[in-house]
This record gives sequence, C-alpha cells and structure tokens, in this order.
Amino acid sequence: MPQQPPDRSTASPPARPDASMSLLTNVMDHSLDEGYAEASARRKADGSEGLPRTLTSKLGLAAGLVVAALVVTLGAAEARISAPVVAKEREELIDRIDAETSAADALESDVDELRIEVSERQRKALEQHGGAQGELVALLSGATPVEGPGVKLVVDDARETDQGGGGPRESTGFADTGRVRDRDMQRVVNGLWQSGAEAVAINGQRLTALSAIRAAGDAILVDNRPLVPPYTVLAVGDGKRLSTAFQDSADGQYLHALQESFDIRTSISDQEKVRLPAAPSLIVRTAEPMAADTGSGAADTGKGTS
Repeated sequence: MPQQPPDRSTASPPARPDASMSLLTNVMDHSLDEGYAEASARRKADGSEGLPRTLTSKLGLAAGLVVAALVVTLGAAEARISAPVVAKEREELIDRIDAETSAADALESDVDELRIEVSERQRKALEQHGGAQGELVALLSGATPVEGPGVKLVVDDARETDQGGGGPRESTGFADTGRVRDRDMQRVVNGLWQSGAEAVAINGQRLTALSAIRAAGDAILVDNRPLVPPYTVLAVGDGKRLSTAFQDSADGQYLHALQESFDIRTSISDQEKVRLPAAPSLIVRTAEPMAADTGSGAADTGKGTS
C-alpha cells in the first residue's frame, strides 16, 4: 500500500538555528549594562555628554605641554650660559695640575741628584778618613761596589702559588702559604753573613748593617723598596766554602725544609765572579768636626760612620 504523508497540523514547529547558543545570543543582544545605558541616556537628555570633559582634558594637556616646554627652555638656556664657565674652569684646573706635576717631577729629580752627591761624598769620606782600614770600612758599609768570587742563591715561590694555591704550613715560624716571606729572606741573609759572606745583595739591592727586610702584604721590601720573585741573592766570598757552610748551617737547613715540605723552589751555586753595586744611600749616625787645614785653605766638614 502506498504510505500516507505525515499530518503537518500536529507536528511541532522547527527549532531555531541558534537555539543551542542562547548564552552567546543574550550577550550580543545585551552587550551594554542597563545601568550604563540609563546613565548615557540621561547625559544625552541633559546635553552635557562629551563637551565639558573633552574641554577640560584639552586644557589640562595644553597647560602640561606649556609647563614642560618652559622647563626645557629654561634648562637649555641655563646650560648654554654655564657651559663656557665650566669649560674654562676645567681647563684652568688641568693647567694647574700639569704645572704642579712638572714642578714635582723637577723637585724629585733634584732630590735624586742631591742624594747621589751626598752618597758619593760619604763614600769618599770613608775612603779618605778611614785610616788603614778605610777600604774595609767602605766595603762593610756598602759604600763602594764590590766584585769577586761568591755564590748565587735563588729562592722562589711554590709553583702552585702562581695559581693561588699552596698548601698551609705548620705554625712553626713558617709562612702560611707557598709564598716566600720576609722572615724567610731574613734567615737566608743572616745565614750567608754567618757563613762568611763579605757583601750581600738581593735582586740588585745592596744590603748593609742598617738594611731592613720587611713585608707589605705579599710583597717583600728591602730598605722600603719592593722586590718581586724570584729572589736572586748574590754574596761575595769564598764560593765553595761559603756554599757548603751555608747549606750546613741552621738557616740553610731551614731553607731546605721549606723546599721539601712546602715546594719553595731554591737553587745555590758557587760563582767565579759576582758584582754587587754600592748601597743607594748611607745613613750617618755620628760625626766629628776636624780642624781646618790652614795650608790648603780648605776645611773638612767632618767624618762619620754609618
């Protein structure tokens, strides 16, 4: 049998295409809150929307721009006025510094020349008025350079110390790192003197009976002059005998202990000839006036010992 078409009078109406998006539809249809809409409608009815607020904002912005422009203009004008003055003062200050530096250099040069002259006169006085032992006095005081057989002793920090290492030492008078200390060099020099050295110098710095070996941080000072490692000690004397006597002495054993226990690097060798300079300056402790020589018309100012 042929099928009958459905009865349209009893069928339900078709669903809206956006029925499943009711929340989104509500948001789109009512995007503006009712309170905001009412307030906007009242402002439109009163005719007060936009004009006062816009005018006030424009006036405030204009006033701010005027103030900013005024500040910038005043700052630029002040800088333009003060720039030449500052530049002139700076140039004057630089000129003064250069002049004072030149004056200080000139005075330092004069001091060096006077120091050399005084040292030379002291040496001559020791040689002329030292009597039969004049040469020996000049030698022992460091007033004259000396040359002859001797020993060369080199003392240097441990290798690990170059990279900031070096193991700690015991609390037996040694330094606390692998570095050579002032007390180490004091013992080395005293050991050489006791072993028969006639003259001693460290890194070209001649030592006398008045010399001092001190420390300033990690630096070693000899007569307030800094030295850098390795420390080369030259001593004038009977080379082989001096070397043997020093190594057998208590100070030589001390240096050997530093080498064995803390990697302090040392080497000693006898030399056929070493040359030591004269001491840079002598300090006169006592002086005696001498009678004038009427025959020559000259007078000696005195004689001194250092």
